[in-house]
Amino acid sequence: MQKVFIPKVENSFNVTINDIASDKSISHRCAMFSLLSDKPSHIKNFLQGEDTLDSLKIAQKLGAIINRDKGDVTIIPPKELSEPDDILDCGNAGTGMRLYAGLLSGIKGSFVLTGDKYLRSRPMNRVVKPLRDIGAKIDGRDNGNLAPLHIRGGNLKAFKYHSPIDSAQIKSALILAALQANEPSFYKEDLLSRDHTERMLKGMGVDISTQDDGWIKIYPISTKLKPLNITVPTDPSSAFFFAVAAAIIPGSKVILKNVTLNPTRIEAYEILKQMGANITYIQTEDIYEPMGDIVVEYAPLKAVTIDKNIAWLIDELPALSVAMSCAQGTSTIKNAKELRVKESDRISSVVNNLNLCGIKTTEYEDGYTVEGGELKSATINSHGDHRIAMSFAIAGLLCDMNIEDTQCIETSFPNFMDIIKKLRD
Repeated sequence: MQKVFIPKVENSFNVTINDIASDKSISHRCAMFSLLSDKPSHIKNFLQGEDTLDSLKIAQKLGAIINRDKGDVTIIPPKELSEPDDILDCGNAGTGMRLYAGLLSGIKGSFVLTGDKYLRSRPMNRVVKPLRDIGAKIDGRDNGNLAPLHIRGGNLKAFKYHSPIDSAQIKSALILAALQANEPSFYKEDLLSRDHTERMLKGMGVDISTQDDGWIKIYPISTKLKPLNITVPTDPSSAFFFAVAAAIIPGSKVILKNVTLNPTRIEAYEILKQMGANITYIQTEDIYEPMGDIVVEYAPLKAVTIDKNIAWLIDELPALSVAMSCAQGTSTIKNAKELRVKESDRISSVVNNLNLCGIKTTEYEDGYTVEGGELKSATINSHGDHRIAMSFAIAGLLCDMNIEDTQCIETSFPNFMDIIKKLRD
């Protein structure tokens, strides 16, 4: 099991970071959505992480030609997607597996989606069940709830589906299926989740719109879509670790360059701002996605209660919990049961590891409380969850930290440790 030691920083820092990992969600979608065109798609700044490269490899196994020069990627789609002669490995990416499940459900052929041991333990019924309801033929372990998933693609029916879970992965899977249905389909969620899929597909020519009553109307496609010509912005979820670092280390400041400023992706920054951190947004462009710089400066933090917009915070809550441990007062997270089915049970992972660091917590089924105090050196286990590993690496900047099971960092954010070192220079 790979381990890493994070020593505390001795001084404040004032740095500009322009090499944070590209956005994972958008990179995954670029690999998949390019298959819906009949012309080459050109993607700059494609994330060079194992999970997103796995999505590219899957596109290649489905018949695409991939030309890659580091982050510059050209995807030449096949005339028709072909049945692969091997399994399709999604690595650790729930986004990859769930979105490909939606896409492949409408493609004639036999497809097997699998992943690493962590992904194979994550629930898939949330997409499998609604896909089955519209005609998809999907099987797998635990009656299709666990991967490997076998998909026998074919004709799909139009649908009207109100999702009980606010999830961009579920929404995107159903939208990709709807593109291949026989009539217009409708999808609704109670809280708008990440809307990259809607934005990107609309830019490619899909007739998709959100009605006044909240239903998303998706028309099936009868012709190939326009190709992508996109620069993938910096991932705000990845950048957020360094926002927290600046917010908890006295006198520190960080400028995070070329980040997507999509409102569904910067809620964690808004929470950190609510806690007292000084945060400024500087927008520089808005084509597929609004993009710009985020400036974060240290200020004493105060406790906060988080009980809404959880779908916009699901990846950042572990890092926010580190900020909460440094805030004055007791912070509370509610309505976040979705945390229990991420790469790890993030509620238990956060609570148990904070306890090891001397921070008092109370765990609930759908959340927890964090009593602000002084972080202490500890040895923590990431449970294979990159968000847990990197959040406690940031905590280590205050108190020293030994982190076990850190291969997941390389999978998700290959140069994370290099940027950590910059904070010491």
